Amino acid sequence: MNYDTPVLIVGGGGAGLTSSALLSTLGVEHTLVSALPTTSILPKAHVLNQRTMEILGDVGLAEPIFAKSTPAENMRYMGWYAGFTGDDPDFGRLITKVESWGCGYENLNWLQASSCRSANLPQIRLEPLMKARAEELNPGKVRFHHELLALEQDRDGVTARIKNHDTGDEYTVRARYALGCDGGRTIPKMVGIDIEGLGVLFHTATAHVSADLSKLAPDPDVLIRWIWCPSISEMAVLVPMGPDHWGPDSEEWVFHVSYQGEGPKNLTDQQIEENMRTALGIGDLPMKVHKITRWAVEGVLAKKFREGRVFLVGDAAHRHPPTGGLGLTSGIQDAHNLCWKIAAVLKGHAKDSLLDSYNAERRPVDARNIQRSMENSMAHLETGRAFGLNPAAKPDANWAQLKRIWSGNPEDAEHRRGALRAIRRISMEANELNVEYGYRYQSAAVVPDGTPEPQPIDDIRLYEPSTRPGSPLPHAWVDDESGKRRPLKDLVAPGRFLLIAGEEGQDWCAAAATIAAANELPVDAVRIGHIDGDLFDPRLAWAQFRGITTKGAVLVRPDRVVGWRSAGAAANASETLAGAFETILGRRVSVAG
Repeated sequence: MNYDTPVLIVGGGGAGLTSSALLSTLGVEHTLVSALPTTSILPKAHVLNQRTMEILGDVGLAEPIFAKSTPAENMRYMGWYAGFTGDDPDFGRLITKVESWGCGYENLNWLQASSCRSANLPQIRLEPLMKARAEELNPGKVRFHHELLALEQDRDGVTARIKNHDTGDEYTVRARYALGCDGGRTIPKMVGIDIEGLGVLFHTATAHVSADLSKLAPDPDVLIRWIWCPSISEMAVLVPMGPDHWGPDSEEWVFHVSYQGEGPKNLTDQQIEENMRTALGIGDLPMKVHKITRWAVEGVLAKKFREGRVFLVGDAAHRHPPTGGLGLTSGIQDAHNLCWKIAAVLKGHAKDSLLDSYNAERRPVDARNIQRSMENSMAHLETGRAFGLNPAAKPDANWAQLKRIWSGNPEDAEHRRGALRAIRRISMEANELNVEYGYRYQSAAVVPDGTPEPQPIDDIRLYEPSTRPGSPLPHAWVDDESGKRRPLKDLVAPGRFLLIAGEEGQDWCAAAATIAAANELPVDAVRIGHIDGDLFDPRLAWAQFRGITTKGAVLVRPDRVVGWRSAGAAANASETLAGAFETILGRRVSVAG
């Protein structure tokens, strides 16, 4: 069973399955192998931000995900609570709550950012949807329980030895490129890529359980509950996991509790369950424990994302603390950045040098995401200190400190202000739209236009759309002459460039058509204006952020990132645009057939 495939994907998690689906939509033959017999058996990551949902929408997964994910009204807030339940009437008291991930798609900043709202679906239910879609798009080539045993590469490709654990057979795959999406278990060592540990913050135990908490967990609009548990002098996290109902009526929950020092590694599952029951004050409430896991809250980053013909994607390249929901989403966005480039090279549209831009573009973004995730985790510890809580103190002392937040006593007013300020600060965890969406790539696949780096109003929370090269394409609704409305992002077809010109940008559109024909490049072109054009900007949303005049143009890459722009007309539109393509694609581009 020896055969060739252009691309071999190793790993069947979120990054690998996204890569498979994207390559299928791009018309690239490939094979995916995963050593595991099936998809994740753990809830793991669950937040899917807007840009991630756009990418999953590209491969036909957005609607199935929205159908199973948390309804918008059940993920509007994060809440902070004084304990969960107990004899004291203040147990379970809501200290405050803050908007999370666009407040159910009501926050105007989120509405302005994308036509997709954020979603929430644990990996245990997300990955089966992704696997089914990948198999539908690439029948017979998505192979679970097939383990990579060895990988060698030369100047022309990679050779992989794989074992089918269902039959015991071994076979060889020869591929042009390999994507390491296996969480870093094998590929980095095989190709000699070192991993940098960015620090362990603390250790956590997680329990995935089924329990009826409907009478104990109020506030159906709260997605994540941060619970200060005086009985164990630690903070715990409680998150509903569905699957059929959400909010307080959720059938399943995930419970996280942090441990200082050595952490939970020496604790049995029974001890961790007992700690959970004590922390929540639920006694012998009926509960089915599906799985208990122990893990370190840490940041990990590969020193490089490419070695020859092998690329690291997702958790193989970076691992994050869960705070902020940036881990899985980063991996999906890695795949989106890389797959169109591989397709362009395989189809002869670009030189192999285009693939070097993957490391240049994604590694800084992923490094920042790790930093933000770690900052979010640290902020929770700082919030505990602002509350006056002390892990070394007795439960009664910590409970007394918590009560100062709502006592109403004049002497506690400053304490209350400090506690609420700490929560407002930590609200960035679920309000970091500029981290999720506002990054800008810098690489050889982006043509600078000489404009200064913008100074954001808020580098974390406030996303300011822009067409400065390297930026994600801003969101706008556009109409055709019949009044049919669609989001601007939908004009970018899989694997194709899109030139968007102003109302009077006919020369740019003609240049795009000439270059596409002369070089067999996948390029579409359109003029967009409020009154004139091929498509129309009814709300002036595009006019607000396009950064060009009526005679200017922007060139959007297949990953919906602006690769080049010209504020106005050019003396020779064809030569100017051809130069932009040459820079991005790393090849000679002709202006005539």
